[in-house]
Parts: sequence; structure tokens; C-alpha cells
Amino acid sequence: PSNTYQTISPATEEVLAEISTATAKDVDLAVKAARNAYEKVWSKLSGAERGKYLYRIARIIQERARELAIAETLNNGKPIKETRDADIPLVAAWFFYYAGWADKLDYAGLGVNPKAHGVAAQVIPWNFPLMMLAWKIAPALAAGNTVVLKPAETTPLTALIFAEICQQAGLPDGVVNIITGFGQTGADLIAHKDINKVAFTGSTGVGRLIAKQVAGTNKKVTLELGGKAANIVFDDAPLDQAVEGIINGIFFNQGHVCCAGSRLLVQEGIQHELLKKLKRRMETLKLGDPLDKNTDIGAINSKMQLDKITKLVKMGVKEGGEAWAPNCEIPK
Repeated sequence: PSNTYQTISPATEEVLAEISTATAKDVDLAVKAARNAYEKVWSKLSGAERGKYLYRIARIIQERARELAIAETLNNGKPIKETRDADIPLVAAWFFYYAGWADKLDYAGLGVNPKAHGVAAQVIPWNFPLMMLAWKIAPALAAGNTVVLKPAETTPLTALIFAEICQQAGLPDGVVNIITGFGQTGADLIAHKDINKVAFTGSTGVGRLIAKQVAGTNKKVTLELGGKAANIVFDDAPLDQAVEGIINGIFFNQGHVCCAGSRLLVQEGIQHELLKKLKRRMETLKLGDPLDKNTDIGAINSKMQLDKITKLVKMGVKEGGEAWAPNCEIPK
């Protein structure tokens, strides 16, 4: 059909699934479902009752952890040891945590008897697909909101499995709604007149557009926008530990994380020694199949992202930088 697209494994470019592109009408139906669920069901439940649903979701995530880890690695490209040992356990822990908060909001520093916003529109990126979903949905549900969430177009699979998990947990219809599509779908969602809260994680450019779009409305907005921290190393630092910190920061999640140290600021007296140690350590990293538990660095999430990285490296060389890469075998 013309309203579908293919989501792939970035490691092999194998087609994983056909995904629907939500139209403005689909977005409207999702928001209406969320509003109906908020007005008739979710806002009328006690915090303790909401917490029971969150607890069930957390338990099912644990039960389906292997399935979720494989789906995340297939669709995102990150190594299975990251999804299996970090991402999915943290997702379950997040829902357990907010299950505990659901009946304690009076003690959260928000004043007496805090109120939910209503319907929350949530748009998330591709670098931590299921973790981003958990960070957005769990606190929103615990506080009594209903949700319409759009995952990134390149990584929708675990969000769709999560929708199935919500059904498995018996969550009332319309409390969580997942819509898939590209930027226009997200724009239609954020622009919808019956949204009370907007939560977006992504690029600074899109964040600015959203801020302009909701200006003058009564919508509450939370924006978590792009940015990379610098690693700073002084001459009194234990260099071996510093190297490990740099490696973990730069290569965790292929560097697609806000704390990735894309910039390294080093005191002059130790720069050559640190660089030598860093290069030697990088030679030991294994680039390979993300589903191989021995892989340290998996696949970049999309051709578009890889092209962007390549362009930035070329710009660096053009501006006088020196390009260096370890002698690792690149998978075909």
C-alpha cells in the first residue's frame, strides 16, 4: 500500500517489517482515543490502581526481555550485549519505579493533590528506542495522563511490541496509543488542538520548530535536544582509567548518546601519551554483527546518519584535522 514503508536492519539492510504511515486522520483518531480514555477511565482511577497496571507492564517486559532485546538490536543496530544487559533491564526497572510513584504523588514535591495534564503527545528518537519510550510513558501514566507516542521512523518495532504488551497487561483501551510515520506525522500530533502536553527528544532544529508551533497555546512542553559533552583530561588524571571512560563515552551506543565525548580536551603535557593509549585501546574493539554477543560496535542506525557522520569527518580533515582509524575489519 502507498501508506506503508519498510523498516530494515541497518546491519544487513534486510527488510524487517512493513510499517504504516499515520495520516492526519489517524493522528486525530489516536488523540480522540486518548482523550476518551482519560476522561472516562484513567483519570478516575486511584494512583494505586494505575500503579498495578505499570507493575504488570514491567513484569511482562521482563518476561519478554529476550524478544525485545533482539528486536531492538535488529532494528537499531546496537550490539545485543547493550540491549540485553542494559537497555531492556532498565526499561523494566523504569516501569517498576513509576509503579511505586503512582500512589505517592502527594509526596513528590508537587503540592497537595497534583493534577494530570490530560493527553500527552510524545515524539522520541532512534538512539534508545525502547528506553526513550519508557522514560516518556511510565511517568506520564503514573501521573494520570494518557499518551499518544510516535517512535522514530527507523526504529518502530519495539514500540509496536510495547503496544502489544499494554494489551497483554489489560491496560484500558486508549490509555497508550502508538502511531508510526515520519516527521509529518509527528508535526500533526504536536499540532493537534486536543493535546495538553508535548514531550520531544531529538534535534535542536526540530525542537525550535516545536517551540514556535506551541507558542501562544496552553500546551505544556518538555524538550530534550541534541548536544554532546566534552571529555576533559588534566595531567593528574589516571590515564588508563581516563582512556576507559573516553572509550565508554564515545563508543557506547555507537556514540549516539548525549554524553558521548565527541570532543576531547587534554592538557598539553599529556596529550601525546593519552592519544597513544587511546589508539592502542581502540585497536582492541570488535566491529561486527550486532547480534554477536562479542561485538563492541554495531551498525549505524541509517544510511542518512552514516552519510552525516562521513560528511563531518571530511569537514574536520578539510579544516586541518588528522583522520585516524584502527586497523579493524569492517563487515561487508
